[in-house]
Amino acid sequence: MGYQRQDPVIPPQRDLDDRETLVSEHEYKEKTCQSAALFNVVNSIIGSGIIDFSLILLIKGGALSGTDTYQSLVNKTFGFPGYILLSVLQFLYPFIAMISYNIIAGDTLSKVFQRIPGVDPENVFIGRHFIIGLSTVTFTLPLSLYRNIAKLGKVSLISTGLTTLILGIVMARAISLGPHIPKTEDAWVFAKPNAIQAVGVMSFAFICHHNSFLVYSSLEEPTVAKWSRLIHMSIVISVFICIFFATCGYLTFTGFTQGDLFENYCRNDDLVTFGRFCYGVTVILTYPMECFVTREVIANVFFGGNLSSVFHIVVTVMVITVATLVSLLIDCLGIVLELNGVLCATPLIFIIPSACYLKLSEEPRTHSDKIMSYVMLPIGAAVMVFGFVMAITNPQDCTHGQEMFYCFPDNFSLTNTSESHIQQTTQLSILNISIFQ
Repeated sequence: MGYQRQDPVIPPQRDLDDRETLVSEHEYKEKTCQSAALFNVVNSIIGSGIIDFSLILLIKGGALSGTDTYQSLVNKTFGFPGYILLSVLQFLYPFIAMISYNIIAGDTLSKVFQRIPGVDPENVFIGRHFIIGLSTVTFTLPLSLYRNIAKLGKVSLISTGLTTLILGIVMARAISLGPHIPKTEDAWVFAKPNAIQAVGVMSFAFICHHNSFLVYSSLEEPTVAKWSRLIHMSIVISVFICIFFATCGYLTFTGFTQGDLFENYCRNDDLVTFGRFCYGVTVILTYPMECFVTREVIANVFFGGNLSSVFHIVVTVMVITVATLVSLLIDCLGIVLELNGVLCATPLIFIIPSACYLKLSEEPRTHSDKIMSYVMLPIGAAVMVFGFVMAITNPQDCTHGQEMFYCFPDNFSLTNTSESHIQQTTQLSILNISIFQ
């Protein structure tokens, strides 16, 4: 197959017969080494999770069509209607992700600052609204103003390192705290009727498709084979981190686990406070990756793919301002993740890459890539429809900003636990000093 060659990519107009042709050599773009691109991918996946087979399928589709962006791929495959639909989805997903990152940063860092000795918990300067505004002006906006995503490689490396520290803290608390948290009666039921809602959230976590071409183009001499190796390395790192996060979190809190895991921990836990700080910084450093994509979509749809220096700044400021204002009005993370997952991430991951590849590829139907595409497409459609219905009719509870019941030894009315569970809760309160300090 032609797309398995490892020849350097050249501009599509020079050699349309070479299926490795994918990325134009824009004068302002700088190339980065494969390791920097690796951390960009890992950061995007962890800011939001695990990458899957369709990422490689997406780049192969770009190689088959001689296109260098997700939008141009869909435009060449399905015409202008497909281009508009993809543009809307590709804008909404990272834009909503930016909102969710602001919510996480505000919730997480506010608890960190409340632990500073002598600080009044009601102080407006440690409130979530002020923190969201301050982090936007100080960090996310300046980082988002870069024109080249390759410049975020070092930032992504820092974010990945902090994620490793957070993982260690979550694992430590699973050992020290987990045995003292009451377990829900249905803790080990594999799937409930509303399990499809989790697929939507996982789709939100899995996606990296919206910025794949940006990262791909940042590689030095990008090829499909090199991209495949990069993705496999990213998968190994991301799968390890995500599985351990999910496992340790659920083993600790079972049915009480919140959409934001750090909402489960008590505020007087100093080790977790440090973890919250690392988590907040990680989210802030991931935010610019999403802003890059929203800006690129706007540039492609309204400005022919190129923004002048002035419009680059104006568009960036406008997008971040709107995302910040919305995040100040919404404080429940669960519904944001669910709806973004089923309505935006699912078609971007499962449906569109599969449909593009099926239409472009001349391989026989028994080819492994086509078989996977035939499987992924209907699954994505089913998750999108039923996930949306379940998210609306059966929304998750939101305990934003509230301490969990096991953090209050005398407040047993907040949970319908059995007598043995109440005794465990009492034991937890006695152990608070030794565990949390």
